[in-house]
Amino acid sequence: MLLSLVLHTYSMRYALPAAVMMGTAPTYVLAWGAWRLLSAVLPARFYREVDDRLYTIYQSMVLFFFENYTGVQVIIYGDLPKTKENVIYLSNHQCTVDWIIADMLAIRQNALGHVRYVLKDGLKWLPLYGWYFSQHGGVYVKRSAKFNEKEMREKLRAQMKAETPMYLVIFPEGTRYNPEIPKVIADSQSFAEKEGLAVLKHVLTPRVKATHVAIDTMKDYLDAVYDVTVAYEGTVDHKGQRKLAPSMTEFLCKECPRVHIFIDRIELKDIPEEQMYMRRWLHERFEIKDKLLIEFYDAKDSKRRNKFPGKSVHSKLSLKKTLPSLLFLGGLTASMLLTESGRKLYVKTWIYGTLIGCLWVSIKP
Repeated sequence: MLLSLVLHTYSMRYALPAAVMMGTAPTYVLAWGAWRLLSAVLPARFYREVDDRLYTIYQSMVLFFFENYTGVQVIIYGDLPKTKENVIYLSNHQCTVDWIIADMLAIRQNALGHVRYVLKDGLKWLPLYGWYFSQHGGVYVKRSAKFNEKEMREKLRAQMKAETPMYLVIFPEGTRYNPEIPKVIADSQSFAEKEGLAVLKHVLTPRVKATHVAIDTMKDYLDAVYDVTVAYEGTVDHKGQRKLAPSMTEFLCKECPRVHIFIDRIELKDIPEEQMYMRRWLHERFEIKDKLLIEFYDAKDSKRRNKFPGKSVHSKLSLKKTLPSLLFLGGLTASMLLTESGRKLYVKTWIYGTLIGCLWVSIKP
């Protein structure tokens, strides 16, 4: 009985945040949909400005749970500018929380609404979210030979034409680094060795296509590229072997005490334009990431483990940045659910919003 109670209490640590984040999705989509209809005859730039503000509200609510609720310590190294810029954000990829890390950095630059993702094609079928990410400027891509360069360029050009602020998040590895699936790691290392590239230990061999298309298409629009390396403290077992990074559920259960984020801001002039040379450059950037992570996980001196080299800042996010959004969206959703007509509208939004979204993304990239 006592064990059941403990397990139930533990599960509630993520159940409440998950319920609020998922539960407010229909409210958000309704608000966004109303604006989308009202702005149909307005310039694209005007629509984007309000869309970015709406996205800021939702994502800052999400960050309330991932930062303020969990109490995680965010440790930042390197050169994160204080002001917003048009950037491409390149990061290693270990878990779904990596998406949230981009938000953590963007909100500290007042650029949260500008975050857009290059996503695996299969994610477009997510209920409500899959459709909306595309509408917000996200780009869905297929792997390898199915990668459609033309579609990605056209979408990015449309964003530039509308003068859309850009904080484009790309995970060049193409899939997550998972120490529990050694075959993926071994295949990645084998490919690197075959191609004459350095074999990497804590990251996978990066793929260059999406990165090259994004930089090449927007080179005159961007201010910089952010090369970001992320490490989650506590992801080493008692034998010193690397463990799986925390899932969103585990993170919300406060199983990660600290997140370490190393940012290297790179000027566009320092990046080669030709794809074959950019491929080499990108791999060299991942070699740097690998060395940082080797230092973090495997340093012989135990005092140097669980941190990156250099100066760091413990960056605490103020409740003023997140709590108002939680109260606003939570209040709107609660108001809707208090009435019978509101509950019907809420359910219909989940059902028909998902169906319309799936139809839309199946027709339009």
